[in-house]
Amino acid sequence: MKIDRLRVFMSRDKDRPRVIVAMDTDDGITGWGECYNHGPDLALLPLLDYLLTFLKGKDPRRVAYLVHYLMQQTRFPPGALGLAAISALDHCMWDISAKALGVPVYMLLGGNVRDRVKVYAGLYTAPDPAVARDEMDALQGQWGITAFKLSPYRVDIHRNRWGEVVRGAAEYFRQLRETVRSDYEIAFDAHAKIFETGQAMQLANALAPYDPLFFEEPLRPENIEAWGELKRAITCTLATGESLYSRFEFQRLLQVRGCDIIQPDICVVGGLLEMCKIAALAETHYVTIAPHNPMGPLATAINLHFSAAQTNFRILEYRLPHGPGYVFGTGNNEAARAAGPQGTHYVKDPYLPVDGHLELRPERPGWGVEMDEQLLGTEEYIHWERKVPVKPDGSTGYA
Repeated sequence: MKIDRLRVFMSRDKDRPRVIVAMDTDDGITGWGECYNHGPDLALLPLLDYLLTFLKGKDPRRVAYLVHYLMQQTRFPPGALGLAAISALDHCMWDISAKALGVPVYMLLGGNVRDRVKVYAGLYTAPDPAVARDEMDALQGQWGITAFKLSPYRVDIHRNRWGEVVRGAAEYFRQLRETVRSDYEIAFDAHAKIFETGQAMQLANALAPYDPLFFEEPLRPENIEAWGELKRAITCTLATGESLYSRFEFQRLLQVRGCDIIQPDICVVGGLLEMCKIAALAETHYVTIAPHNPMGPLATAINLHFSAAQTNFRILEYRLPHGPGYVFGTGNNEAARAAGPQGTHYVKDPYLPVDGHLELRPERPGWGVEMDEQLLGTEEYIHWERKVPVKPDGSTGYA
């Protein structure tokens, strides 16, 4: 079996672009993968074409060999775009390997250690408590989901006194707890917007009395030692890792005891193989793993197989393939209207929650989903860029 060609598609996931990769072999098996969209997504297409020159004619079942080979071709450790491309290629090779044997991918990882994978739904905003309750209850009623993630910020953090930001966040969480069902788990994502470690400590400890599922990524990822300092000073569960690129960076984070939960992204770190290595490192430190997964339904399928096989798995981030994109609780505002078609269609049979979990498909080989090849490549490109905040003095904050 040899790699014959790549087909790269610029698709869309509601209000975001998605780069989907098909790897075809000379004996007719196709594997599928998804790149992370860091922002300059159009740059991924020529990069993937270039990487094919190192893969064409090789056996795709030699995943470890080929991923290592691609990593070495960059000469220096690859960054965001390089790893996003390699991640998708890794996904394709695992899919092919499992399809060649007629088994789900998780069976190549030692088999499933659980029968279903628990998910949480991201609301990605901080709607008023009554609106948040209605959103949560709707997701629970239809899909059985009881875990959710929101943003803690109720006011602009750059245009208000920090003490007011902290007070408002704590009051918001208190009101949420009084408004929603007591069995709901609620996580808070600070989106790496806080520069000062002391401010992150203040916010974490203000939220702690209201029992967050976890407090996610308050700080930037570059200073690993600051995470150890933060963890020692707070009393709530701390999660981070979506911006880290490899097992070597996670090793540093774990060595300083910088979190309780790691959140690597299978479309960022180089793929499934690297994710398994990261999970094994975390297990030796008694740290659980909650994969970062704000991507599309193919990435969700890939994450499902990873999560099914990990003993230290905690919970998986999940977005429904239909309905609002990243806009919840906002009515008919401009952002919601600009999101365009409210659906993601390149996966014909996406994994959907049952009782708050994604169920395995043991009878289906590979990732267990069917791609819509007639749709891929026909969708209009949708531009997306990160909205960088501007402070009152004209400088920019972290996004």
